[in-house]
Amino acid sequence: MLACDANQTWSQFLEFVKSRCSQTAFENWLAPIEATESEEGKICLQVPNIFVKAYLLDNYKRDLCAFVPVDTDGEPAIDFKIVPPSYKPAPVKKEPDHASPSIDHATETREYELKLNQFYHFENFIEGPSNQFVKSAAVGIATHPGRSYNPLFIHGGVGLGKTHLLHAIGHSVKKNHKKLRVQCITTEGFINDLVDSLRSKSVDKMKRFYRSLDLLLVDDIQFLQNRLNFEEEFCNTFESLINQNKQIVITSDKPPGQLKLSERIVARMEWGLVAHVGTPDLETRVAILQHKAQQKGLTIPSEIAFFIAEHIYGNVRQLEGAINRLSAHCRLLDQEVNEKLVEQTLSELFQRPHKEKVSVEAILKSVATIFQVRISDLKGTSRTKDVACARQVAMYLAKEMMGESLMMIGAAFGKTHSTILHAYKTIENKVKNDESLRRQIALCRRHIDL
Repeated sequence: MLACDANQTWSQFLEFVKSRCSQTAFENWLAPIEATESEEGKICLQVPNIFVKAYLLDNYKRDLCAFVPVDTDGEPAIDFKIVPPSYKPAPVKKEPDHASPSIDHATETREYELKLNQFYHFENFIEGPSNQFVKSAAVGIATHPGRSYNPLFIHGGVGLGKTHLLHAIGHSVKKNHKKLRVQCITTEGFINDLVDSLRSKSVDKMKRFYRSLDLLLVDDIQFLQNRLNFEEEFCNTFESLINQNKQIVITSDKPPGQLKLSERIVARMEWGLVAHVGTPDLETRVAILQHKAQQKGLTIPSEIAFFIAEHIYGNVRQLEGAINRLSAHCRLLDQEVNEKLVEQTLSELFQRPHKEKVSVEAILKSVATIFQVRISDLKGTSRTKDVACARQVAMYLAKEMMGESLMMIGAAFGKTHSTILHAYKTIENKVKNDESLRRQIALCRRHIDL
């Protein structure tokens, strides 16, 4: 392959991927690569370091095969040549006599500016059963960093508040421990820092910065998976800080043992406290909705908030998105919040579980849990008020969710079809005026094991 062909091929590949990645990623990872004269059947790429090579193959191998030659195994036929970039010394500015010529403090601090989300504080973190433990741990660390729970590893699904807690710790420490050095960074940011340091030959400076911190907050550690060279540097920084009794807090979408990282770093992350952030329950979701609505100047009646929370239960970001959409709709059309408006505006956000076969056993188990009665009582003949109501709820849910005839449902409960119909109509009438019962039934639906 001639040099001009190689350059043309590589230029075409760059044009293809440029629109498929961020500008920062393109400039840091792909722009430094150059195509040079190659042998027939291969292309030679000149890269500044092994990290750029690893990034290219890890993220774009399949795309590369559509542009460059491939070998007999279907792998991209590329010869990599590592050529560190050459740098011209920056022009030396004449310093005033009173200034120190050795350190440019603005340059020193600009690269490692602490960036914390101004809205993420402990005061506006809505606490509930699913996050109470992890919030307590976070507050404890912010109060006495480095003394306990080190490292703190927070894991949970998307949009459940991990980043909120991470930044809240940062805000609290900066406010109450002003002399401590704090850095909050995403894993991608750490990787980009390392790449930039390699390109500018300032790795030692980066190491000194990170290893002199008193508190390191790292978000989304899962993005360190399958990046062995970066993982090694992070692990070295991790160990250096831990050995100095400096505080580390890490977030992830999975617990340490489920991450595809080396045993060495997994073991170190499990040294301290591993805390899970769960999906908020109904009451917590309602509190979140009301809090977000208040921030937007929107008034939502309690029953409407429960209605939304019953239908949007994935994560906090979805709830916030619902409030943003509802707020904009009400403001632009000058309408008040009601159930009809909510259904029209938010229906596409509502989450509906897949319709699968529901068993009587699953319904009885769920109702027994929510209404705090025994399954044997639900199957029995007890006529006490609590048991009788719970039994009717079970029959009501069976008629709604099982898709069977009244006779089939009656046989499953050991009752006649008329008893099932009577129970259904009784509960149907009650829920119209009993908000507490309606919420209990909604919880039963949610807990039924499909």
